[in-house]
Amino acid sequence: MLYLLSSCVCIPRAISVQPSTDHSSSKSDRAQRIEYLTKIPRSVNLESLQNGYLFPEISMRESDYAQRNPHARLIRLGIGDTTQPIPDIITSAMAEQAMALSTAQGYKGYGPEQGYRELKRAIAKTFYQDMQVKENEIFVSDGAQCDISRVQMLLDASLSIAVQDPTFPGYVDSSVIVGRAGRLNAGSGKYKKIVYMKCGPENNFFPNLSTTPKTDLIFFCSPNNPTGSAASRQQLEQLVEFAKANGSIIIYDSAYAAYISDESPRSIFEISGAKEVAIEISSFSKFAGFTGVRLGWTVVPEELLYANGYPMIRDYDRIVCTCFNGASNIVQAGGLACLSPQGFQALKTIMQYYMENAKILVETFESMGLKVYGGKNGPYIWVHFPGLSSWQVFNQILERAAIVTVPGIGFGPGGEGYIRVSAFGRRESVLEASKRLTKLL
Repeated sequence: MLYLLSSCVCIPRAISVQPSTDHSSSKSDRAQRIEYLTKIPRSVNLESLQNGYLFPEISMRESDYAQRNPHARLIRLGIGDTTQPIPDIITSAMAEQAMALSTAQGYKGYGPEQGYRELKRAIAKTFYQDMQVKENEIFVSDGAQCDISRVQMLLDASLSIAVQDPTFPGYVDSSVIVGRAGRLNAGSGKYKKIVYMKCGPENNFFPNLSTTPKTDLIFFCSPNNPTGSAASRQQLEQLVEFAKANGSIIIYDSAYAAYISDESPRSIFEISGAKEVAIEISSFSKFAGFTGVRLGWTVVPEELLYANGYPMIRDYDRIVCTCFNGASNIVQAGGLACLSPQGFQALKTIMQYYMENAKILVETFESMGLKVYGGKNGPYIWVHFPGLSSWQVFNQILERAAIVTVPGIGFGPGGEGYIRVSAFGRRESVLEASKRLTKLL
């Protein structure tokens, strides 16, 4: 019998935990509703998180629109979830591994927490050729987002951090959770202990390092989510030099590197000296369609040392072995098939499909007289709407065109006035979205 999981995506929803606003109820009524409380205080770090995470808020507004407009056909170009089927050569490898588990010869139990050697070797060969990245420096995981938190666990909570602005919210939120961010300034939308490195059109989406304060950790994503911009070799050389001069560590997210179409580096380790100052986190999610399958990796170089000379790779290995039992052997079989010549070629075809979507969307917004960024080295389009707030633009496009986007302010103060549009949709949806958007002129 074949069992199929629901296709519903489980995105965290906002759960109301606020006290009742019915002031007519008596204290005894409220006491009856709350039968028992522990004596454990809530974490001050979790209390410091902003009340609403970006994507649940979008989901609630989308749901409200759908309830008010039950016959509308919503087009979702917001959350960066892949839509094209995984090639057969890859799913067949996973199915074969799954079926082998029902045989005495093919059964496997626990595997190495760091990942199977064959997959680590394939990752090194495919993504780090001529960069001297060793197999033992690669830690296979269940995805980049989990690895961001594992790296946060690796580094002391007292360390200061800098992030690109705008940036993927997971870097900020995980920093808050581990106690590295300080309190939120509601007026500015910034956390007190985080340095926000402005990355906009005025500086070619790369921070002015000459005015950037020294921090211990620098989160950097290229191609960037949400702007879709990729850092040049010269820019990354400046970043590595900046980190070395300050004794800092770069936490480099290369989840979208496979989409780079020009000469921009696909890894921080293409830069001389980077192995002494950088950790790289990457993922199969966006180039292989593994958003639901879950597979990623992190590179911690042997040359990366603490101030006392102790290798960070040893501590990261301890964290992985303590907190993780290794990625599924079924999924790792799929990952190995992704990196086979036939598998990777099939994935390149799908990535080209998404980038063709991006081209359509860029041309659409440009035809509306808007400034458009991204869409060349990454599957995101970053569109500026001068004079309007991000949520105003989001609401107008939702209400007038039934299209879901992402307000730029959700990626940091530097995203105000922008929206992010994902190119991960199906072609027919992107073409229909283009027609609807053009009618807004």
